[in-house]
Amino acid sequence: MVADSQHLPAVVVALPAEIDMANAGRVAAELGSAFAPGVRTVIADMTATRFCDSSGISVLVRAHKQAAASRTELRLVVPSGAVLRALTLVRMHDVLPIYPSLS
Repeated sequence: MVADSQHLPAVVVALPAEIDMANAGRVAAELGSAFAPGVRTVIADMTATRFCDSSGISVLVRAHKQAAASRTELRLVVPSGAVLRALTLVRMHDVLPIYPSLS
């Protein structure tokens, strides 16, 4: 976590290896809980994620809307080529910053 003197630390949420219809609700709840008052940056760490279907992409879209409503920056960490291709197909890179590593 990264902290500065004016805001709470950035919050990193580690996402699972697969995000699909079976766990999208739980992933959405975990990611949504990171948008607490005073948090300025939420990082969705998809380092372990190797599969993300449309349910997972919908979770990210809702998280983006929640971030915008709370004036929080949402960043994605996506090293997996397969997941990055899926996100690129739906143009998520136009909406959210995507980084290849957590560092």
